[in-house]
Amino acid sequence: MTVQVVLVHGIRTSASMWRAQVEHLRARNIPVTAVDLPGHGTRMAETFTLDGAFATIDGAVRAAAERGPVLLAAHSMGGLLSIEYVGREDPPPVAGFIAASCTSIPRGVGLATYRVLAGGFNRLPGRGQRITDAVLDRTLPPETRADFGAGGYAYDAQDTALRSLSVLDLLTALHRIDVPLWFINGQFDQLRANERLFLHVARDAELIVVPRTSHLVTAMRPRVFNALLDVAVATIAARASAAVEARASAAVDRDLGTRGDLIDS
Repeated sequence: MTVQVVLVHGIRTSASMWRAQVEHLRARNIPVTAVDLPGHGTRMAETFTLDGAFATIDGAVRAAAERGPVLLAAHSMGGLLSIEYVGREDPPPVAGFIAASCTSIPRGVGLATYRVLAGGFNRLPGRGQRITDAVLDRTLPPETRADFGAGGYAYDAQDTALRSLSVLDLLTALHRIDVPLWFINGQFDQLRANERLFLHVARDAELIVVPRTSHLVTAMRPRVFNALLDVAVATIAARASAAVEARASAAVDRDLGTRGDLIDS
């Protein structure tokens, strides 16, 4: 069975942020789906809700799982939502999980400060887009610069989405996750605050820090991130093959046992 990849974007951006990853995976004949969350991208007119976000992720995962084992890769807010999703009491059909730029608990002073800063930017002329563009022009390579905002910026959904994140029980969810988990952070990512705690709580996790990279690790170092996607896909494929072989071996053992019982009788 071919590994299926589902990609979930971060706050304000959209599925377009994953174009470098989508092109890379499709060139390797790996099926991939990049979703737009409510209030973002093609769904900008919708209201962001946690229920709607979880339904979007779940719909994409379950559709992909009908075709093969699923690697879920998510960035920033999408990563926080996906931690909660993968760590449900009744686990969804996810075979492996990449949580990028999301190792921080969204509560308290940190979340409040982020909301204040985001609100301040929204009150600037043009909602501060000139500043955003200047920063992205200086930090993103030409191959991904146009992709990051190609689906538009979800200004109106931002505060609602940020406020909703405070109810997530990430540590409980992380403890429940029993599939391979990769935390991928940029060296200068502001959301690295709790990465060691996340790594300690998770059962089967690895932390990868990409040097000279900020929060936008997927876009700043697309080739590095794509290589890490390849590692995750190969890991899941190997585990799936081993599981198939184990089931086949068990079936042979049962068949031989049944035949032995018939001969003895």
